[in-house]
Amino acid sequence: MYEQVLQLLTDRNFKRIREIFIDMNEADVASLLQRFHDDHEADKRDLIVLFRLLNKDIAADVFSYMDSDMQMMLINAFTDKELQEVIDDLYVDDTVDIIEEMPANVVARILRSADSETRKQINQILKYPKDSAGSVMTTEYVYLRKDYTVREALEWIRHIGVVKETVYTLYVTESRVLIGVLSLLDLITADETDRIEDIMETNIISVSTLEDRELVASKMAKYDFAAMPVVDKDMRLVGIITYDDAMDVIEVETTEDFSKMAAVAPSEDSYFKTSVMKHAKNRIMWLLVLMLSATLTGAVVNKYQSAFAAVPVLVSFLSMLSGTGGNCGSQTSTLVIRGMALGEINMRDFFKVLFKELRVAVVCGIILSIVNAGRIILVYHNDTSVDCYKLAFTVSGAILLTVILSKLIAAMLPMAAKKLKLDPAIMAAPLITTIVDTCSTLMFFALATVVFDIK
Repeated sequence: MYEQVLQLLTDRNFKRIREIFIDMNEADVASLLQRFHDDHEADKRDLIVLFRLLNKDIAADVFSYMDSDMQMMLINAFTDKELQEVIDDLYVDDTVDIIEEMPANVVARILRSADSETRKQINQILKYPKDSAGSVMTTEYVYLRKDYTVREALEWIRHIGVVKETVYTLYVTESRVLIGVLSLLDLITADETDRIEDIMETNIISVSTLEDRELVASKMAKYDFAAMPVVDKDMRLVGIITYDDAMDVIEVETTEDFSKMAAVAPSEDSYFKTSVMKHAKNRIMWLLVLMLSATLTGAVVNKYQSAFAAVPVLVSFLSMLSGTGGNCGSQTSTLVIRGMALGEINMRDFFKVLFKELRVAVVCGIILSIVNAGRIILVYHNDTSVDCYKLAFTVSGAILLTVILSKLIAAMLPMAAKKLKLDPAIMAAPLITTIVDTCSTLMFFALATVVFDIK
């Protein structure tokens, strides 16, 4: 499609390009235009021409799917009239998303292009904390009065629904207070003379404006809502969060958690848009912390130099022991963090989780120990320099203890972080591996000095 449109541009066949755009989904058009934006050999003026060829009915939707760099380039190329047309057709929450990514001069131009009511709604959303429900809601929703008949409600929806982000979920308000909800399906299957108060649902599930947006997304998934009402402390309806916004929140939060679990500071930009220095800055602090904390393992090794001298083969098992502990901790921390994120694990489950992980650790540890003991006896049974049975007992015992310790630590640390109101994701694989390395090395050599009677 990219090559075809590029050829049509070269041939100045704008009519055919318009026809192609009409048959495409808005998100696919945005992806196509993104190709022109990212192609270093393409003329950026072609991108402006292509956007101006879009039907005005879909131009704003296409614009909302673009990344911030392409949006800013187009805004700088727009006339005031063109910008006003795009802003007028955008939903308020999409306009807010754009504003949050733009420099001050572009923001000022966008606000000048918006009408007074839109500016008021934009400012209302911008005043909420970044991670709150209020920051991701839209103020465009369909509200009904309880004394409407079904016929009157449908006429009202036909009148205003076209400019609202969703009409599938309807809200009943009285003096702006949310008193009921119903779906469009409820309306069209009811009798035209039925009153809204007779068919609306009064058992309302809503969220407050300051509630964490990640929790809101989880609630929407739990209740299978297409939209979630957002209310203030007086139960006045101030906006709704739609399913597409909830999916965006989940994507952002998941990306952030993956970064933290890999000991990388989260970045708001994509991988290629983040500079080398920014990548290094996001990673170096955790690398320094983990490197310096790993010196504890070195201190333990130095303390047991006598064990090395007496039984040199012990050194060959250090990396295996360290890797096993890290892998076990990573498995447990990933499952616990996921369980906490999905609401399956709560703080009251602390000892329940520990007991479960202890049993899992014992089973895994015994199997790993038996396999490892058999391997050591098989490999070293003809080696007269070392007692293969003592070596097997030492290494296998250390593995069992390491597996148990790593799984318990990996289960406790994320929950402890949650208790301290920190993100559990920071207590993930790298940090747990470093802690387990030191502890497993200490247990290994302590056990070896006892078994081999090393002074």
